[in-house]
Amino acid sequence: MISIQRLFGKEDRFFDLLTASAEEARNSIVDLTQVLRHEQEPSLEKFAELRKKDKAITQEINDLLVKTFVTALEREDIEALTTALYKIPKTVEKFAERYQISQDRVKQTDFTRQAVMLDEATSLVVQMIHALRKGMDIVKMKELNDRMQQIEGEADRLIVDSLRDLYSGKYDVLLVLIISNLNDLLEKVFDRCRDVGNVAKQIAYKNS
Repeated sequence: MISIQRLFGKEDRFFDLLTASAEEARNSIVDLTQVLRHEQEPSLEKFAELRKKDKAITQEINDLLVKTFVTALEREDIEALTTALYKIPKTVEKFAERYQISQDRVKQTDFTRQAVMLDEATSLVVQMIHALRKGMDIVKMKELNDRMQQIEGEADRLIVDSLRDLYSGKYDVLLVLIISNLNDLLEKVFDRCRDVGNVAKQIAYKNS
């Protein structure tokens, strides 16, 4: 295992920013799960603010990459991880926009299971960034990423089950279209978390 002090030296700022980005992604999904559980109304302003905070962090990382001539990790890896993290709140904001438009029609729809899985997925995102910072422990990273892949697979099966029910013919056509669209966006949120896991695992393996 390589210590982060040896790996990054004075470049700890990169991990400060990556950790902050992961936390903003986590915050956006915490708010989203409350909406999915019908515990609060979707606030587009709040989701937009979270996305803007993460965008500012992303820009700061990009600016730092320009100013830093030598990086311990490959620049492409830092950029890939930064982009993957930013796409989480960005996709969450898109879901919130669609959900708010159709909330009168979907208020009886049960998204509880998706909320539970999203909560765990984004928790894994934060854990993986912290794991990278502590050291390139490929065993720990594989465990976290395997669980992430499992959650993403479970989410896919849940969406298929939902579609099977929606296409049974017992629902209004417009409701079917609305729920299908929301499911597509939720699937993308899971995919974004999975992407972070894949990039983090790749970085750990390359630097172990």
